[in-house]
Amino acid sequence: MPEHQIDVGGRTLCVLEAGVPDGHAVFDLHGTPGSRLLWHELVADAEARGIRLLSYDRPGYGGSDPAPGRIVADAASDIAAIADALGIDRFAVHGGSGGGPHALACTQLQDRVVAVASLAGVAPWEADGLDWLEGMGQDNLDEFGAVLEGEEALRPYLLGQRKAMLAGDPGALAESLLSLLCPPDRAVLTGEVAHFFHDQIQAGIEGGIDGWVDDDFVFAKPWGFELADIRVPVQVWHGVQDQFVPVAHGHWLAERIPGAEAHIYEEDGHLTLQLSRIGAVHDWLLGHF
Repeated sequence: MPEHQIDVGGRTLCVLEAGVPDGHAVFDLHGTPGSRLLWHELVADAEARGIRLLSYDRPGYGGSDPAPGRIVADAASDIAAIADALGIDRFAVHGGSGGGPHALACTQLQDRVVAVASLAGVAPWEADGLDWLEGMGQDNLDEFGAVLEGEEALRPYLLGQRKAMLAGDPGALAESLLSLLCPPDRAVLTGEVAHFFHDQIQAGIEGGIDGWVDDDFVFAKPWGFELADIRVPVQVWHGVQDQFVPVAHGHWLAERIPGAEAHIYEEDGHLTLQLSRIGAVHDWLLGHF
C-alpha cells in the first residue's frame, strides 16, 4: 500500500492509500490512540466496492508532525490539503471512536464532502444534557480525570498507559484495556484482531505520545463548528454495550445533527461495531457520490 508524505503549511502528514486508485475516495480516520494502519478486512471491502481508501496519522501520531493547539475542526483543513495533494475533488469520510468527531468536522467542507459516518464517536465535552463520563470504564475515567488536571498530570499517565499497551505480545493489549472491554469486545480482541490493534497503536505512539495528548485535550475543548449547522448527510453508528464511548453519546449526536440517521446495535460494543459494520457504512457512503 503506497504511503505519501504531504506538506501542510510546513507540517508533514503521513498518509496511507489502499483500495482502487481510480475509485471514489473515502477517508478512514483512526481512533485514540491509533495510526494510519488499516484493518485488512476494511481494505478488502474497499477493494470489492471500488473505493480509493485513505487514512493518515493525525498530527503528533506516527509519521505526522504535531500541530500544537489544534482543535477538532482543524481536521477538515488537513484532510482537504491531503485531497488537494492527491488530486481528489470529492470524497466521503468515516471515523471511529476518537476519529468520529474529526470525521464530523469534515462536514464543514460542504462543497467537497458527500457524506460522513461517525462510528462509536464521542459527543462534545460540554454536551447539554449528557453526562460525558457516565458509563465509561475506569481507565477512561482516570484518563479524563488527568485531562482536567492538565498536561502535567496527563502526560505521565499516558506514558504509563503506553508502556502497558505496548509491553510484550499483543495479548497484553486486552489486559491493559480490561476495564473498557464489554463481553463482545473482550471476545473479539484476540488473535489477528489483537495483533492488528497492537500494531496500529504501536505505529501511532511508539515514537511519542504528542498526538494522544493533543487528542485528549481537543475532546475537552470546543470543537470549532456547530453540529446544528451541518448540511452534509450523516450517519451515527453505536453499540449499546460500548464501555469506551457509551451509547448515550451516539444518541446525543444523532438527535442534534440535522437529518442524521442513527444505527444502534444491542449486540455491539466499541470494537465489534467498528469491525463488523464497515461494509454497510461503505455502501451508504458510496450512495452519495
